[in-house]
Amino acid sequence: MARARQDARLVTETAIEEVPVRWRRVAVRGPSMSPTLADGDVVLVSFGATVRPGEVVLVRWPARPGQLSVKRAERPVDDGWWVRGDNPFGSTDSRTLGPAAVLAVARARLWPRPGRLPAAPSRHV
Repeated sequence: MARARQDARLVTETAIEEVPVRWRRVAVRGPSMSPTLADGDVVLVSFGATVRPGEVVLVRWPARPGQLSVKRAERPVDDGWWVRGDNPFGSTDSRTLGPAAVLAVARARLWPRPGRLPAAPSRHV
């Protein structure tokens, strides 16, 4: 009986380790996504989700592999996605760094005002 419990535990632990993490909480830093998101907001992101133009996404640029950023997906390009911050005056994005690799799609704000993320603000620049 003890052997069966041990085997079951090993199977369970192995299965858990093989399941990829699909959801994560991500803290937003900086003003680049204002007014949609503010510094300190926490969003829930889904890895492996299909990206659509206009969605808020978690990205990484080849030029800055150690940095993750939250931006808005504009359009797919050959090397990834063209992304921009909602704040045109306070965002380092594809206009400077080129296409980004999208890692996950933000589905909702968890803190401080839980709820769905609003659509992209209109650009008056």
